[in-house]
Amino acid sequence: MPKHYRPPGKKKEGTAATFITRTKAVRNLQVSLPLFRKLCILKGVFPREPKKKIEGSEKTYYHVKDINFLMHEPLRGKLWDIKAYKKKIKKARGKKNKDLVERLIDRQPTYKLDRLVLERYPTFVDALRDLDDCLTMVHLFATLPAMESEHIQVDRIHNCRRLSHEWQAYISRTHCLRRTFISVKGIYYQAEVEGQKITWLTPHALQQVVTDDVDFNVMLTFLEFYEALLGFVNFKLYHSINVKYPPILDPRLEALADELYALCRYIVAGSRTLSGNSQSGISSESEQTGNKKMNIESEESEVRLAQLQHQLPANERGALMNMMEDVNGADEEDQDTKECKSLFKDFKFFLSREVPRESLLFIIPAFGGLVSWEGDGAPFKETDEDVTHQIVDRPSLGRKFLSREYVQPQWIYDCINARIILPTEQYLLGRIPPPHLSPFVDNKAEGYVPEYAETIKRLQAAARRHVLPLPGLDAMDLADPGSLLAEGIIDRAEANEAAEQRQKLLKLEQQYHDELNMELQGITFSAVASKGNSQISTGDVEVEEEGANKALDQVAEDELNFSKVSMSRKQRGLMEAIQIGKERKRNKIELLKKRRKNSEANRNG
Repeated sequence: MPKHYRPPGKKKEGTAATFITRTKAVRNLQVSLPLFRKLCILKGVFPREPKKKIEGSEKTYYHVKDINFLMHEPLRGKLWDIKAYKKKIKKARGKKNKDLVERLIDRQPTYKLDRLVLERYPTFVDALRDLDDCLTMVHLFATLPAMESEHIQVDRIHNCRRLSHEWQAYISRTHCLRRTFISVKGIYYQAEVEGQKITWLTPHALQQVVTDDVDFNVMLTFLEFYEALLGFVNFKLYHSINVKYPPILDPRLEALADELYALCRYIVAGSRTLSGNSQSGISSESEQTGNKKMNIESEESEVRLAQLQHQLPANERGALMNMMEDVNGADEEDQDTKECKSLFKDFKFFLSREVPRESLLFIIPAFGGLVSWEGDGAPFKETDEDVTHQIVDRPSLGRKFLSREYVQPQWIYDCINARIILPTEQYLLGRIPPPHLSPFVDNKAEGYVPEYAETIKRLQAAARRHVLPLPGLDAMDLADPGSLLAEGIIDRAEANEAAEQRQKLLKLEQQYHDELNMELQGITFSAVASKGNSQISTGDVEVEEEGANKALDQVAEDELNFSKVSMSRKQRGLMEAIQIGKERKRNKIELLKKRRKNSEANRNG
């Protein structure tokens, strides 16, 4: 018998001891499959992919430690009780005992997810990092219709709408919004809260069609946890700006479905009230400390008091004021917040009834602008003479005011992404607006910069007084001293010095290219030295450069082929996939350049 022999079934090792199938996990937990899914979603337990699937590749595997973690979860016993209680209700309905059914429904057991939120997110920053899917799910259900067949209740939809508006009101009030983009799926937003970038998607304000191929039971379980998580996050954020939570809204605005505007008003009023109370508390503290200092006459007691104040800064005179000044100073140091706060500072907008009102009511105040709309509860009317821009999305308008500009909604989003006020000529009423560029795409990494992106870049440089090459010129033209002298950027002495320096660099570059060409042709340095200085014509140099480029490409291709020989099959497949991806990207860039060239030709023709 071998030394380490163990009879089969006595002890498992390796993958068999680490992972367990879903069927065995459900049997061990003694719950049904829907309850097992609910437990896993609420506790954050997800399937694993073991390297070796012992019981078959078609089965789902979980970690044994995760299943043991669920074994001791108190929520499992609560779900058992709820399941047994539902059987009582079903039995009473079968007996047609209506009074008993009503009593049982009123006393139905419930559970809370507060402890689970604290277990999964020990710190507030952890919760913010995992808030993207939460916000997207909550905003999605806020626009869905109530459906009894899918167990989508009206109260849950109202709760999602309330949570989403509370989040948007905080982002708008603290000017944390950074990017936005309108796509076919909906409107993307990105905000920066506590140093964490949070991106979420909101559906368009249209009638949502509920499909049959979606399991709403799983989505409702996720939503149940996300509602609790977002409630805690909103509570923390509102208290960070000294505003009471949950907010108490104006019933008139709430009846008019203007919850977002009512929340913004509540936050402003709450912050002003608490700031006034803190100012009164500061003045009373300063008076008390002043009286104490007047009563203290001995030098030793003054030294002792100073030491105590140094150790306990909360007792220092005006300590709260110093803390508020520090907070304000930190906010002023944030350049992004400063830019976002003052982008629409001097503008007053009015929204027509056909534009996406909720989105614009969210983003315009987030960037410092004043906004109103057409309807009851609006802060100002359409006839207000101080309105600078009216957002319209229709081909023509009967009545116009000469004191304001009529622009399309895309102008707002493009100004936010560019962080400057763009010219309104291309966004005027009835015109085809320029392409709406995504701020989430890195054009340099993609290898293609759209024409309108270059235009926005020049406008940004002009706003920041940076020097950029003129349209039609290359970036290397900035290094030409003659062009800089002609533009008046530098004087003649600086131009002469720069010209000499550039001439030296060009000579060194030409010498390097000549040596590289000779090396490719197999000419040694001694043969060149024996011949002396050789005169090469310009045409020969160009032909040699083309040949050198082809030779370099051939050398690179040969090196790649040689490296593939020494690779394994997996590495070779990965390398080929990378090459295919690069080729597709190159073809896409060529196609975009071709389309751009054709559009320019059609425009000029």
